Amino acid sequence: MLFLAFEYKCMPGRIILFLSLFFILLQVDGQNMSVLSGNISDAETGEDLPGASVVVDELNSRGTVTNSYGFYSLPLPPGKYRIRYQYIGYQTEIREVTLDKNLELDLELSATNYVLGNVVVVGEQADRNISSMDMGSVQMVPNRIESIPVIFGEADILKTIQLTPGVKAAGEGNSGFHVRGGGIDQNLILLDEAPVYSASHLLGFFSVFNSEAIKNATLLKGFIPAEYGGRASSVLDIQMKEGNMKNMDVTGNLGLISSNLTLEGPLVKDKGSFMISGRRTYADLFLNFSKDEDVRNTYLYFYDFNLKTNYKLNNRNRIYLSGYLGRDDFGYKDEFGFDWGSITGTFRWNHIFSERLFSNTSLIFSNYSYDINVLTSLDMVIRSEIQDLNLKQDFSWYAGSNHTVKFGANVISHTILPGEVTLNEGNATFTPPDNISRRKAIEWSAYISNEQRLTSRLRFNYGLRLAMFSNIGPGEFYEFDTEGELVETLDARKGEIFKTQGGLEPRLALNYLVNDQSAVKASYNRIYQFLHLLTNTTTTTPTDLWLPSSNNVKAQIADQVSLGYFRNFKNNEYELSLETYYKNLQNQIDYKNGADLVFNSTVEAELVFGRGWAYGTELLLKRTAGRINGWIGYTWSKTMRQFDDINEGNPYPARHDRTHDVSVVAMYDLTRKLKLSATWVYYTGNAVTFPSGRYEIDGQTIAYYTERNGYRMPDYHRLDVGLVWQRKKTDKFESSWNFSVYNAYARENAYFIDFRTNEDNPSVTEAVQVSLFKAIPSVSYRFKF
Repeated sequence: MLFLAFEYKCMPGRIILFLSLFFILLQVDGQNMSVLSGNISDAETGEDLPGASVVVDELNSRGTVTNSYGFYSLPLPPGKYRIRYQYIGYQTEIREVTLDKNLELDLELSATNYVLGNVVVVGEQADRNISSMDMGSVQMVPNRIESIPVIFGEADILKTIQLTPGVKAAGEGNSGFHVRGGGIDQNLILLDEAPVYSASHLLGFFSVFNSEAIKNATLLKGFIPAEYGGRASSVLDIQMKEGNMKNMDVTGNLGLISSNLTLEGPLVKDKGSFMISGRRTYADLFLNFSKDEDVRNTYLYFYDFNLKTNYKLNNRNRIYLSGYLGRDDFGYKDEFGFDWGSITGTFRWNHIFSERLFSNTSLIFSNYSYDINVLTSLDMVIRSEIQDLNLKQDFSWYAGSNHTVKFGANVISHTILPGEVTLNEGNATFTPPDNISRRKAIEWSAYISNEQRLTSRLRFNYGLRLAMFSNIGPGEFYEFDTEGELVETLDARKGEIFKTQGGLEPRLALNYLVNDQSAVKASYNRIYQFLHLLTNTTTTTPTDLWLPSSNNVKAQIADQVSLGYFRNFKNNEYELSLETYYKNLQNQIDYKNGADLVFNSTVEAELVFGRGWAYGTELLLKRTAGRINGWIGYTWSKTMRQFDDINEGNPYPARHDRTHDVSVVAMYDLTRKLKLSATWVYYTGNAVTFPSGRYEIDGQTIAYYTERNGYRMPDYHRLDVGLVWQRKKTDKFESSWNFSVYNAYARENAYFIDFRTNEDNPSVTEAVQVSLFKAIPSVSYRFKF
């Protein structure tokens, strides 16, 4: 909390002070230590197992966990030890080792055959809920959530995350989400380290993440370690599968709306592998059978491809190459076309300098764009895009059995094209608006952190991140007066640094073990956000505009404090967590009334700036074993905003403010071949602005509005049910049917409220509820050989 206010001129002194304290606290184990290190992977596929536990029985179950690439390092005094290697869903392996020098020990863990529900039970497993520094985190693995019913029947990481406390769906069936009062743009979504700027297909009803290509996903919303930055509220870190290093596998899903096919196998057995996966919707193909010509000439579909390959050069070097390509396409006859999508690519090089020092170097590319083709007499193309090129270097230094130090740096080159209109040849009937010049910026950061065990019961993770952002030329920058009128246009030359801003981001977390079954955790984060999404809807749309910080737009700053109590019951079969948080948000962005946002080169003059705050309590009770498993989540929260130019300067609820949010997820093994699942969600209505009255001017009826977001939408609740039938399973082939019903009792939840004049009595204005979905049945067939 000492860092709540930074001054740029004092930054070097504060960095020196922090590093001095850091190395005072860091007591590196002596030279007599031996190091046990290696890699842990899946015995069947050869894929790395991140987060696997390496536990030393002689040291009261102290140990370490593998990093994102399955690597572990554990410095220990010379001697004999009994080491347990554990990973949820896998059989525990025990090794007796004698350490009189550094020892490299690679292991392959086998999946257990004893499955209850969709969570695999093992005889022994690390008590991660209690002992780890994780706070406000959610881990998802696709094969453990495949039976959870979602809209259109396809397993979806984003929609399943929305069923956890503190995460609120942006709308009915939508993939967008809000975390602890933050905006949709305040979530950093990473796919193999590449930022994904638009994470949805078909206007939000599908996410861009094909579950068959995903290895795991982790959502961080409480404590966010120093290696992450750039978004104010959360991090969703998604890793793609590396591919089977042992055998060739083909997996497919055939659904009513979309299908996918995944191929994976070894390049060289136990040295390299690949994975390629494709998905496409095909509802548009049925439009060709329509008798209506206009319908036949309409199309709406999406497709995406995932690719990943890796190769072990030797025991100390490994390279990875992964990529994603996804696009939505919509068109109406020969008059209108609209397509949007993302491309990402990541090249990574793992290098082990020594048993204690692990390095990962990443070169990352990300692009999101949309094109609107107006094919009528105007004959023009409207385009917008955001593109990143990112160089990232991370180190993990296993300084001792009580210390794991992480440090690194990151440089991102941003290029943003807010809007560009291109006329095709021969078009002389239309004068396009002025194109908005490309915006270029450099975002750079450096960090250092240490996870330290002070006593057998007390652990800390403390770190510091330096985050900076520079606007660079070529480009035009604007100065405005207090009324928003343009005063001066400034031209920056190519490569010229026009404006730099940023600051220090302290990160702190602690874990105090009350006993073997319970722990108290606390954390504090400060995060700067330099990219902002301008949208006038509660959900994301393909045409939303990304805007960088500048001389007129300050970086958003989020400070969050969290406190939680964690308790396990019945030999870790049940997990309970109770967390409370308070988040302060500086430099929040909204529009002036009547703002002009489309192709406005001076759009910064249309913005207003204020503050926000959010606080709440989250309760989660989870059962991880047995024929019935799942979780119950509850969130009580408040999210507020305050702007001098809005609501007469008075605080008002944010549009995504919901007081109560309940989710129940249950999975039940009827037999070894039949798995039943259900989810039920309930939440109170979002804040919304409705007209409070009306008046007439020159015979026209005008709606009269009072306070911002002073009303509430109706409460929402919905039941989804699903059934998975394991049709066949052998060593060479398996297949299953998945049946589900979204909104099983067909409740007509309000999507929006429309106010209109009563046809029979023009003096009366009536409110009409518009609903989006009733019950939606789905069926899909999955196979693997």
